[in-house]
Amino acid sequence: MKTRNYLRILHETSVIDENVSIGKGTKIWHFSHILKNTVLGDGCKIGQNVSIGPDVVIGKNVKIQNNVSVYKGVTLEDNVFCGPSCVFTNVINPRSEIIRMDEINETHVSTGASIGANATIVCGNSIGKYAFIGAGAVVTKNVPDYALCYGNPAKIMGWICSCGTKLIVLDKQGECPKCHKKYEKEGEVIKQM
Repeated sequence: MKTRNYLRILHETSVIDENVSIGKGTKIWHFSHILKNTVLGDGCKIGQNVSIGPDVVIGKNVKIQNNVSVYKGVTLEDNVFCGPSCVFTNVINPRSEIIRMDEINETHVSTGASIGANATIVCGNSIGKYAFIGAGAVVTKNVPDYALCYGNPAKIMGWICSCGTKLIVLDKQGECPKCHKKYEKEGEVIKQM
């Protein structure tokens, strides 16, 4: 281990650039790179071969599994889960010979959202709080709070509780069969009561 104390764990093969802030209790594992001007909140778990930054802000208790790159323009709020090899983009029309870093389209992932393994989040879109993106999905438009989305392109296939259980929604009312939280639905918007 490169650094191990009560504040954080940084594996000896990880690379941490200058002007990086790493929160208390955060763990960064093998072969990961945190680029300059990046902020990681408390209690994050960063898997193997993860690249974050530059200029990225990540909230508290975020879990990023192996082989994920979180590029400039991506913001992850508290308690976000990024499954193995999920993909974020930041430029809509990249070309190798044309520098487009001034054309970054921002992506915002809200509190508690989960992104499944190998899902792709096309830049310029937002993922709502506690939304759940299924494995392999391709997100090409904004995802509302509590939406369960999968497919290519990803579509809303149902609604999901903050506890991660699919909601039973009848007409304008929803309930979680596991934790019994209640929800109201109005069109394509659902919120906890």
